[in-house]
Amino acid sequence: MIGHLPNDRRVVLVVVGFCFGALLEGVAGFGCPVAITASLLILVGFPAVEALVFALIFNTTPVAFGGMGLPVTVLGAVTDLPSPKLAAMIGRQLPIIALILPFYVIALYGGWRSVRSLWPVLLVAGTSFGAAQFVTSNFINYTLTDVLSALTSLLVTVLFVQVWRLQPDPAFAISGTQSQGTSAAARIPAWQGWLPWLIVAATVILWTSFKLPTRGQRDIPWPGLHKAIAITLYHDKPYAAVWSFQPLATGTAVLVACVITAMLFRLSPAAFWSCVARTFRQAWLAVITVVLIVALAYLMNYAGLAYTLGLGAASTGHLFVVFSPFLGWLAVALSGSDTSGNALFGNLQVVAARQLNLSPVLFAATNSSGGVMGKMISPQNIATGAAVTQLKGQEGAVFARTFVHSIVLTLLLVALVVVQQYLIPGIIPGTGGPP
Repeated sequence: MIGHLPNDRRVVLVVVGFCFGALLEGVAGFGCPVAITASLLILVGFPAVEALVFALIFNTTPVAFGGMGLPVTVLGAVTDLPSPKLAAMIGRQLPIIALILPFYVIALYGGWRSVRSLWPVLLVAGTSFGAAQFVTSNFINYTLTDVLSALTSLLVTVLFVQVWRLQPDPAFAISGTQSQGTSAAARIPAWQGWLPWLIVAATVILWTSFKLPTRGQRDIPWPGLHKAIAITLYHDKPYAAVWSFQPLATGTAVLVACVITAMLFRLSPAAFWSCVARTFRQAWLAVITVVLIVALAYLMNYAGLAYTLGLGAASTGHLFVVFSPFLGWLAVALSGSDTSGNALFGNLQVVAARQLNLSPVLFAATNSSGGVMGKMISPQNIATGAAVTQLKGQEGAVFARTFVHSIVLTLLLVALVVVQQYLIPGIIPGTGGPP
């Protein structure tokens, strides 16, 4: 893919970090996009810290629909609101952020001079992704939002740079061994480079369309915890603790795609298992981090700590409109997952919104949209990226670099929520606006 792009690291940053990273978020999520895109950026000459920081910032707008829309599905389950309405509302918030994000990151990397030079490709990348995200989440199927949005943006942007001529800038040229590598890649048929990702996308789309994840699903009530406590704020309904075991979940689809790819490329069993072993050695620390962070999220949930913190924020009256995105931001920053963030604070947002005569659909969606801004500073995401970019032990420096950008983008979402609630409430599904 890189060999078929202009010899400019800024364009590679947009196509790989933004477009391709969104595709990875759609089919896998949970740190995979950051790990892969950061590694690819390092290959073309980005310093490791910069590559990881930019990958983390780009890994925001796709997160709300990541893993085949799982965060939205969970949000609907915990709030008793229709998942399609929630997805539609999220799809009327994040496309605006998606339009801005390529400009924002390129301004960070190359300054306003680079924005002026690259604004056409930045506009094409952001607009194509945002438009596809809106259309898919509102009118097609929210579970396919990331996959279709990313494929659309990737295809449109790559085709655009074939006809649009960027003025060469030696300061951002890919040089040395990186240039030799891309020249060698250019001699390989393009379809071979795209085939693994097309197989993954096609497998996941078919997997979801035929509803295979629900085949063989087993809901297992957790002994000693299921309905043993009541933790909700406004009623005494016992709190469920059910583990949904899905042997054919989306991760299985990705594994199937991996095996199909290995067979098509005639990879030997020894080479295949060697890749598995190398991946395990790289990722084991991140896996342990994920387990501990998710465990902490559940502990906060069942102990009432998360709800206590949320109740304090909800008691601020109409200032809750300002704090609402930061509730989602906090939940995902702590848990590392937009799915977990929706489970933690999703229902709280709805109850607070109803008390204040605000739109429950808007603020449930805002929990998810705000959560994606906290993704870039979550220990899970940073640890996963650091594990594969030789930055182990420098997670604190990466956190410090991304924290400010996380706050800035969340404040941008705050402004958008205020506009949607008070100036254009018709945009909210179920309030007389579009369905």
